[in-house]
Amino acid sequence: MAELIPAPRRVVAGSGEVRLTAYSRLYAGTGTEGVGRWLRGVLWQATGLPLHEGREPDDTEGDGIGLRLASGLGPEEYRLVSDETGVLIEGGSAAGVFWGAQTLRQLLGPDAYRKAPLDRDRSWSVPHLTVEDAPRFRWRGLMLDVSRHFMPKDGVLRYLDLMAAHKLNVFHFHLTDDQGWRVEIKRYSRLTEVGSWRARSKFGHWASPLWEEKPHGGFYTQDDIREIVAYAAERHITVVPEIDVPGHSQAAISAYPELGNTDVIDTTSLSVWDNWGISLNVLAPTDNTLRFYEGVFEELLELFPSEFIHIGGDECAKEQWRESPSVQARIEELGLADEDELQSWFIGHFDKWLTARGRRLIGWDEILEGGLAEGAAVSSWRGYEGGIAAARSGHDVVMCPEQYVYLDHRQDAGADEPVPIGYVRTLEDVFRFEPVPPQLTSAEAAHVLGTQANLWTEAMEDHARVDYQAFPRLTAFAEVAWSALPAPAERDFADFERRMAAHYELLDALGVGYRPPTGPLPWQKRPGVLGRPIEGTPPNR
Repeated sequence: MAELIPAPRRVVAGSGEVRLTAYSRLYAGTGTEGVGRWLRGVLWQATGLPLHEGREPDDTEGDGIGLRLASGLGPEEYRLVSDETGVLIEGGSAAGVFWGAQTLRQLLGPDAYRKAPLDRDRSWSVPHLTVEDAPRFRWRGLMLDVSRHFMPKDGVLRYLDLMAAHKLNVFHFHLTDDQGWRVEIKRYSRLTEVGSWRARSKFGHWASPLWEEKPHGGFYTQDDIREIVAYAAERHITVVPEIDVPGHSQAAISAYPELGNTDVIDTTSLSVWDNWGISLNVLAPTDNTLRFYEGVFEELLELFPSEFIHIGGDECAKEQWRESPSVQARIEELGLADEDELQSWFIGHFDKWLTARGRRLIGWDEILEGGLAEGAAVSSWRGYEGGIAAARSGHDVVMCPEQYVYLDHRQDAGADEPVPIGYVRTLEDVFRFEPVPPQLTSAEAAHVLGTQANLWTEAMEDHARVDYQAFPRLTAFAEVAWSALPAPAERDFADFERRMAAHYELLDALGVGYRPPTGPLPWQKRPGVLGRPIEGTPPNR
């Protein structure tokens, strides 16, 4: 039997197996047709078995696969039964059936993840068993920063497949920052003509003396975005876009200088930032800026059907606002106390704007400063405190504390760890991460929508580096997000390691360049490239 990750709620083993053959059929009942097409496609690629269409649920003749909806199961809940009648996957919705199909794929073994059969004469079987399973959280997310280092569309689609294989269902798409604007906005073409590329890039941490002296850039056309969103939807993944305001906006200001604080600096001299860190060049809180970004969001809402739209709101440097006579006049005009309240007003404007259009705003926990916008949700990244404060005030929260699930942080204290950033966060550390703070009451904890791992790509120059930082830790995170685990200290990491031994073969079949348990391979190292390691145990806050 395959060693399943994430761990299911309940497994009852049987005593035989279902053998899939060239004559096996796949029946997809009403509401599961999309899952059936996906499953038939990936299994045909890997096995060469045609899995012809079945006509009825019992048309599997003991060696086929049936998919159907079942009343009484939750939206993402599924039940997989493999016995003498064949394999039957039932779900409370198509999403539940899809997650059951992912479990079936694991049961077939690592070679079921390949793009072509290794041996067309080999046999394929599913052990007799019953799996009953459902996720702990509705938000099981991965954030990918494509602004610092652009990931071409094929790489994004690949990461959606990797997410689906691990039952993750929210893709937080970080599309804009100081270092690049990555989404086409037709009414503001300079955002990509100018803002999508920079002249060079820092190699390593911002304090590193090394530079990659070549232009870096790229963006997704609106058709690319539509393709990505549709591809994700077929895999029951929601794409949540992030357009950062009012900070992390130098790429936008370089394209449209009137968006910046023109009475403080010459914004026409700005280019897309080529360094890392926090740029002091932030948006001016003018009516023109508000109208500009309303135009951006109008096009964005046509591309992304997600309930939530992420507006960033983090790390907004306020030096220019304090120095700007026009900004100070704006604060006085609005009757605000200070720059923190000005940022709250700015975020609040887009909260109301999105709410009026049937969407919800979500931002990093700095949006708590100066007062949290009504209806806003919070991505709690600076530890647990922001999430606790938000939940206690009745706001929904996604827990993604930097000290635990920022996968750009280093995985080991050894000198070979490439471009070491932040605290040491091992596979076991991630496995023992608990998204719900114990300080919350049950009513407050209900506001924790779920959890998310974040991949910030300043020190990840290509997809191989992203793979190295993400895996295998994203596998442990997926189990935390999906499975009903005991308290962190009581979790059986030895059992997880045992299951990971088999899961590494699955990652190999998928072509994932993960960090081996024994340490980085020679080509994964970055000797002499300066990072920013932080020693000690991260604060539990």
